[in-house]
Amino acid sequence: MASRTEGLSPLLTAAPDWSAVLAHVAKGFDCATGTIHRTDPATGLLRLVAHQGIPPQVLPMLLPKIDAIPFGKGIAGCAAERKDAVQLCNLQEDLGGVAKPEARKTNVQGALAVPILGGQGQVWGVLGVGKMAPYDFTEAEIADLKACAALIAGKL
Repeated sequence: MASRTEGLSPLLTAAPDWSAVLAHVAKGFDCATGTIHRTDPATGLLRLVAHQGIPPQVLPMLLPKIDAIPFGKGIAGCAAERKDAVQLCNLQEDLGGVAKPEARKTNVQGALAVPILGGQGQVWGVLGVGKMAPYDFTEAEIADLKACAALIAGKL
């Protein structure tokens, strides 16, 4: 676990560069994509703070869809609503309806999102990573991403 969280704390300064934080996390999980969303207390929506690896050809079309996500919608919204990890082995073949059609345009396959929780269990945001091949994240990897989210919670 230390290898995935190692080096993250120094990036979490008083005013973190969320793109650098996300790049560090994604690299630690050998993931091509990632997102950090923060819960907007005024609207209750998950607002995009940082993203990485979204193909430039789909970014203009996808950005409006991932910029403000309701709890319960999509992978990030489901992680927020459940207050637990949500993963898809192959987002391209998601038959459970968790992944939205727009998300498939990223070509991400293995995806994992975890809530960023406050001290009282409130959802402050969601941290997500994705691989370009089908992938089942292990329990250890899920725990590691949750540990990253816990570190991020202190600064989000």
